[in-house]
Amino acid sequence: MLDLLYTVLLGLAAGWLATRILKEEQIGLLGSLVVGVVGAIIGAYIFEFLGISFGGIIGNLVSALVGAIVLIYIIRAVRRL
Repeated sequence: MLDLLYTVLLGLAAGWLATRILKEEQIGLLGSLVVGVVGAIIGAYIFEFLGISFGGIIGNLVSALVGAIVLIYIIRAVRRL
């Protein structure tokens, strides 16, 4: 139960940061949460593929943030089609 809460809070923070960094205004709070949580999964795969390992909350936040930024770029590319 705490892992789920931790993932949601971390995802919310990462999604919010990513939307602020990329100035993505159209997503909203729920969208930021979804982008953050999915971004955390994407970030974990990216960092694992590259062989980069972070520990602790800051490392997890960085990984989730990178994944969320990648996801926002993917969403923007799909919107343009």
